[in-house]
Amino acid sequence: MTKKKNKIPSKHIIKLRELKRNILSIFIKHPSKHYNYKQISSILDKKNPRQRELVIQAIQKLVVEKQLLEIKQGKYQINLQKEYVIGKIDFNQNGNAYLMVDGLEKDIFIPKGKTGHALQNDVVKVIVHQFKNRKPEAEVLEVIERFKTQFVGKFEYTNTKNFGFVIVNKNSLHTDIFVPKEKFKGAKNGQIVSVELVNWHDKEDSPNGKIIKVLGDPGENDTEIHAILADYGLPSEFPKEVEYEAEQLDTSIKLEEILKRRDMRGVTTFTIDPADAKDFDDALSIQKLQNGNWEIGIHIADVSHYVKPGTLLDNEAYSRATSIYLVDRVVPMLPEILSNNVCSLRPNEDKYTFSAVFELNNKAEVKKQWFGRTVIHSDKRFTYEEAQEIIEGKKGDFEEEVKKLNELAQIMREKRLKNGAISFDKIEVKFKLDKHKNPIGVYFKIGKDSNHLIEEFMLLANQKVSKYVSTNKKGNPTGRTFIYRIHDDPDPTKLLSLKQFVNTLGYDINITNKKDTYLSINKLLKDVKGKGEENMIETLAVRTMSKAKYSTENIGHYGLAFDYYSHFTSPIRRYPDIIAHRLLQEFIENKPSANKETIEEMAKHSSEMEKLAADAERDSIKYMQVKFMEQHVGETFDGVISGVTDFGIYVEIREFGAEGLIRLRDIRDDDYRYDEKTYSVIGQRTGNQLQLGDNINVKVTKANLEKKQLDFELIG
Repeated sequence: MTKKKNKIPSKHIIKLRELKRNILSIFIKHPSKHYNYKQISSILDKKNPRQRELVIQAIQKLVVEKQLLEIKQGKYQINLQKEYVIGKIDFNQNGNAYLMVDGLEKDIFIPKGKTGHALQNDVVKVIVHQFKNRKPEAEVLEVIERFKTQFVGKFEYTNTKNFGFVIVNKNSLHTDIFVPKEKFKGAKNGQIVSVELVNWHDKEDSPNGKIIKVLGDPGENDTEIHAILADYGLPSEFPKEVEYEAEQLDTSIKLEEILKRRDMRGVTTFTIDPADAKDFDDALSIQKLQNGNWEIGIHIADVSHYVKPGTLLDNEAYSRATSIYLVDRVVPMLPEILSNNVCSLRPNEDKYTFSAVFELNNKAEVKKQWFGRTVIHSDKRFTYEEAQEIIEGKKGDFEEEVKKLNELAQIMREKRLKNGAISFDKIEVKFKLDKHKNPIGVYFKIGKDSNHLIEEFMLLANQKVSKYVSTNKKGNPTGRTFIYRIHDDPDPTKLLSLKQFVNTLGYDINITNKKDTYLSINKLLKDVKGKGEENMIETLAVRTMSKAKYSTENIGHYGLAFDYYSHFTSPIRRYPDIIAHRLLQEFIENKPSANKETIEEMAKHSSEMEKLAADAERDSIKYMQVKFMEQHVGETFDGVISGVTDFGIYVEIREFGAEGLIRLRDIRDDDYRYDEKTYSVIGQRTGNQLQLGDNINVKVTKANLEKKQLDFELIG
């Protein structure tokens, strides 16, 4: 039996398809009107008989497809019984888009030119066209809700200076923004600006906007960092009235307040933080009990004592929801007087705290627990490096206490991993900056025992607080509203895909049930440690995971293997922790449960702001990487393939943690095609395969600061 060849559409069919789309657009814009073929031909400027004959054919096909209705002989109208759908629009690089609709497994294709005045992530209403033997297509009818109206880009004006355009450096914004002369706001040609979209009239190619802030000249560090923040709609400074309210707070430690709290100032207490940290929001206390057990206190800055609901401070903190950690600065959630001073658990100062106090035996088993407000006095501030030196045997202050805490933490960590917590090694890229904040070096931050020590006790507090509020002494749910940090199970299809792929490399994972899955993923990660395929398998394993978020609906935390988990330990930099503190205090005081809908809305907002902050942080790292790599253009490096797409391969230079792109069209030795099943591109003539995780040699050909993008050339 001969194989049936794919039939290539004739030029006539292609013209007819395009004509059908254009005719439909006319009817969509005027759904109440009816037209005959002559009127349509006139609107489309189809004047000669052959063109008009094609118009008639297109109209007849649309009637057969039930896109149009013949309401009278020769007169046609849009079929209003067609399917209208509302969803979020997602553009790709070539101007086509997809409609993402809740409940639909597959996104709906929207061809370039049929996206109307929609912009990336807008909520839009579309009409869906069903074509014979083809996938459905949609056309945007209206924009229901703009995702954002402020953008960042380079301002360019014409020679006459009567008008200009802001060229937004985002693939998703497929148009420039027109700015009339009176809306320049002093911006000069070539400067980076923040622009607000004012309107977009039907017949105009570009939206109209006004410049709201001049950010500065491109390439300057402050300009680029402020541009990143503005692009995500994130603040760079506090309103004056918020700063003023913070300065008016009574920050003294008062006897009457101490008497309401558990006084733990006499217990050995210290902080362990990064060397460059200024906000110390957690401290540990330790003392040995007469029964041989250990009382461990996890003390968290009592931000909710100072930040009260309904105040300007609280409104601003909620709006931000998180501190933002960029390469060269921190944009704090709270004004500096709180984040670095009043609430920071600095050494040799009395501080108000909210604490979780546990009695642990030498097997790190919790025998007793207590939660409530305290007052503490930190005896010392350790950096992670200083604590690590003591763990490794160096003599120093509180060495017995540090070593005991580390011993207990290691036992807890081992138990957690045995129970199924997934362990991905976190390696952070850090930059050495000169006095002008230019990158002069790159180094990697790897978690050691001192990091794990703090992590384990913070996890203990977060887990136990969550369970304490959520269950009674018999382990039954209390039904109270609380804010959880949840992490859903991995997508089963992604897990199956991972299993099938690692099978080809001689590994396996057991995905028959939840526990076997995370235990076998941990074993897999351990087995590939130090091997050539480690990077590839770890990358794919991470991609199977869901994203953690905040919610009032507790589904547990898959990655940590906890049934109950909340964020409680970082209220200086995370608003959900402040919410948790307030809800815990209400529970302790036997107050009525909070309104679930209100807390859910706050949880959703916090999740959204967390994502924006993470994206901004990622962009700042990309910017600094590109700026650092400018000095290495033309040089050759060893790299590892970190991503594979249908248009190119991403390669990470491990020496610097910098990622760049090799476009498939620039690989000259063969015609490479993307194979999503093997996460690779394959040469059609030679069969050469470039796969995720492969080690290759690359040359840096371009460092584009504007696009925050590195271009590489494949050497070997």
